[in-house]
Amino acid sequence: QVQLVESGGGLVQAGGSLRLSCVVSGRMLSRYSMGWFRQAPGQEREFVAVIGWSGGTTAYADSVKGRFTVSRDNDKNTVYLQMNSMKFEDTAVYYCAASLAYMTFRGYEYSYWGQGTQVTVSS
Repeated sequence: QVQLVESGGGLVQAGGSLRLSCVVSGRMLSRYSMGWFRQAPGQEREFVAVIGWSGGTTAYADSVKGRFTVSRDNDKNTVYLQMNSMKFEDTAVYYCAASLAYMTFRGYEYSYWGQGTQVTVSS
């Protein structure tokens, strides 16, 4: 059974930075594309970023491009989301997820999800 556990969320001022981590257990991380999604109160879950199996390919939502960076360390079974120049609208619960589909942004193609970590940006 695959388990994903996010950490690193918290409260940050606008313009600040946070780094989220997602530790994967139960399967070899290298088999999966790893995505980050977020859900703000009253809104639908949205795609944030995805990283391919080897870590050489990444993709981002337009709203975070240039500010967020996704990376992975397969030896540590961990995926990261570095968030810089944060904005109030980045406030959401952030989820990491694992998919056997390559570089997908579609939430329904992700088989495994973490429990989420709250990120709050104060304006």
